[in-house]
Amino acid sequence: MRLVVLGPPGAGKGTQARRLAERYSIPWLSTGEMLRAAVTGGTELGLPVKAIMDRGELVPDDVVDQMVSDRIDREDCRTGFILDGFPRTVAQAEALTAMLDRKGVKLNAAIELKVDPAVLIERMAKRVADTLAAHDPVRSDDNPEVFARRLDEYRETTGPLLGYYLRRGELVQIDGMQGMDAVTRDIASRLTRGYSGSSPYR
Repeated sequence: MRLVVLGPPGAGKGTQARRLAERYSIPWLSTGEMLRAAVTGGTELGLPVKAIMDRGELVPDDVVDQMVSDRIDREDCRTGFILDGFPRTVAQAEALTAMLDRKGVKLNAAIELKVDPAVLIERMAKRVADTLAAHDPVRSDDNPEVFARRLDEYRETTGPLLGYYLRRGELVQIDGMQGMDAVTRDIASRLTRGYSGSSPYR
């Protein structure tokens, strides 16, 4: 099972990716975690990545592509993996498709968690209000205005990406506004139906 999980900030990608990884006994690959591990481990890729991140710049696609390629070559990815945080653009998606083709494997599905951005912003604002009411410190990333900008950025960069996977017949759209357990069941059901051939991914 080789999967990509897509969705805006706050959609629950990490939660669902971890659950799917446990369900299918495959590793959850977060590009953010991989980058941090490369830097901490002082790997061949980690040294230039650290310099780039220290300058506050985005890590170039070719570096991220190579990091992902190296990671999915490991033994624990032989039966599959779940990518979270990659790809973020059509260029990265095309690179991933070419990469998997070279390895002789295919992506099974790109799972999009569809959510209502307005509801996500409301939830963020409520969380901040509850935190302040409890006289607890507010996390630096718990800022509704910043969060709204991140949602806008996601829509701009990921909209074409969804179209890419839709055209390839690999996009599985899931109602991410359901409860966490319902989302997990829905994803598993859609993947099972897709594998049985009784219905295509939609």
